[in-house]
Parts: sequence; C-alpha cells; structure tokens
Amino acid sequence: MPPSREYFARRLESGLDHDIGLVEEAAGLHRQEVRIAGPRARLRAEDGGTGEWRSAVLPRYRRQTRQVEALIAGAYLAGTNTRRVKRALAALFKGAISKDTVSRVWRRVKTDWEAWSTRSLTGEDVVRLILDGTVVRARLDKKATTISLLVVLGVRRDGQKLLLAVKNMGGESEAAWRAILDDLLARGLKTPEFLIIDGAAGLEKALAALWPEVPTQRCTVHKDRNLLAHAPDRLQEEVSADYTDMIYAATAEEVGARRRAFILKWKLKCAAVAESLEEAGDRLFTFTRLPPGQWKSARTTNAVERLHEEFKRRIKTQTVLPSPETAAMLFWALLASGQITMRKVDGWSTLAQPPADRVLDLAA
Repeated sequence: MPPSREYFARRLESGLDHDIGLVEEAAGLHRQEVRIAGPRARLRAEDGGTGEWRSAVLPRYRRQTRQVEALIAGAYLAGTNTRRVKRALAALFKGAISKDTVSRVWRRVKTDWEAWSTRSLTGEDVVRLILDGTVVRARLDKKATTISLLVVLGVRRDGQKLLLAVKNMGGESEAAWRAILDDLLARGLKTPEFLIIDGAAGLEKALAALWPEVPTQRCTVHKDRNLLAHAPDRLQEEVSADYTDMIYAATAEEVGARRRAFILKWKLKCAAVAESLEEAGDRLFTFTRLPPGQWKSARTTNAVERLHEEFKRRIKTQTVLPSPETAAMLFWALLASGQITMRKVDGWSTLAQPPADRVLDLAA
C-alpha cells in the first residue's frame, strides 16, 4: 500500500523530508481518462542522500492500462496501420491515442514477443505437452494464402497450463513440427512425461523420432470425427453413442471390454468404422494409464482447440491477416495481455504420479 497523506505530513513536520506535495497523473482506462492524485516527495535515505518516491501502482510515464495497450496492439496486428488505429480509437479515448502512442505500443509488443520466443525454459517444470495445429489465412507475396499455426501448450506439475510455442508454418509436416520441438529443446525444455496430440501424421512422426518412449494420447474428439466420416448418415448417431460409451467408461477394464464389443459390432455393420478405430491402436486409450481424476483433461487436445476457437472468433472480421508473422504474434498477444486466460487442468493434484506401465488389452 502506498504511503498515506498523513504519513507525509508527519515526516514533513518532523523535518525528515522536504519538497513534499501532490502530483496529478492521467491514466487512460477503458473508456475515460481518470485524474489520479498521488504523493510527490523526496525521501531521505539512511546514507543521508535523497531520492524521489515512486508509485508501484502507477509507474512513471504510464498513460494507459495494459488492457488499453492490448487493444491498440490487437488493432495494429490485425492489419490496421498507425493512423487508422488513431482514428478508430479517438472517439473511444477522446483523442488521447496519438500516432506516436500506437507506434510506441507496437514496438513494446514486438520486443516482448521476441523476448518470449527466445526465453529459457530450463526452469519450467513441464510434465505434459498438448500439441495441435490450425489454419488461418494471411497475406503472403500480396496474395491470400492458407498457413498453419502450430501450437505447443505445456502443463506444469502444479497443473497450470502455459503457452510454450506458437509458430506459423506452411503445413503440419514432420519437418515443421520437428523445427518447433528442436527449438524448445534448445531452450531447455525437459522431456515431458505425457503427450497429447491431434493425430496428424507429421506430428506423430516427429514425436516418435524424438521421444519414442513417452506415453502419447491421440485426441478422442478427433477420432470421433474420423469415425463419423466413415459412417453413412443413418448410422452416425449410433456410432457416436457406442464410441462415447467406450471412451467414457468408468474403468480401464470397462474401456477395454467396450472397445472389443465396438470392433465386433461394427465389423459387421460398417467395416470402415471398425478399421478406423483399429488404426488408432492403443494410443487412443493411453489416458487409462493415468489416475482417473486426470482422464478428462488427458483424453483430448481441447485445451488448445479452445484457444484456436477464441483466436478465430476475435479475428473473424479480418478475413485475411496482414502477414504470417502477425498471426502467431496476435495469438500470443491475446494470452500475454490477459484477454484469454487458462486455468489448471482437471486432476492436477495427481500430476506428480507417473503414468502406469499397464497397457490396455486390445485383443478383440
């Protein structure tokens, strides 16, 4: 808590300090400017010297809250130049946003992005990785081009999720994923204890070459979509019901029994559905090696999928982003500014327990 007015009055009367008064600062909040009066004083230190008192609540030269800066940066990253950002936000902030302010905020965001992209991960106690990609449209060589945005989410041992990497790539090839993973390792990321993936072939190959022994879970939601794609319309509801009963069974033994029943049934009714399930192998059921409290968070890549959905919701009016680089930067900025927050994973209290050695019995 900053010193009160009474505190400064007592020190002035005692002769301990001098040049005490008040100074007003203007802080741009969401929709209006608020004048804040704070103490202005020079405090005498133990060594006899003096120094100006500084507020930790309102740092020197800060004129906007972090939310305002995030709004400015978001508008700029979405493809609006500095003059247009100024005009767009002038009415909202009563003309307080200048072209120089926009440029200054953008430089700060770019510097923070570059520092985040190269930061050391040595001290991060990450036990789980969730990897998934999505596609966005960005302008490349003056043409609208579809690019892949590859995202790596980490889960600390205390259950807190954190963004480890987001990078624009031409696709989800093995080489693209390997480049991202190699960069994480070079910055000190330790071998994780559990992996959750979307089932893309390039990602599977990259992980198999890097961490062949780490338990890997294929997203059950992605596989559900694959099964429905192999089933005729009239059977899709039945396929989905049988699949849900299997994936959300209460115990590993029940999961195994219902898998065997699923295979036997659908080999007769629609062989393509049964073959699609068998293609996933035991990686679709790796979550059963974890404590049951973790199953909900370990079955799917939903943690990353939700970020993709929120990101696309915020850029939906911008049909084409100005460049591939700004796509990744904007994704990061939404999290770094606090506009998107992430909670702890379900079952986090048991993350210290390593995955069991048992493997689900897949014999049909």
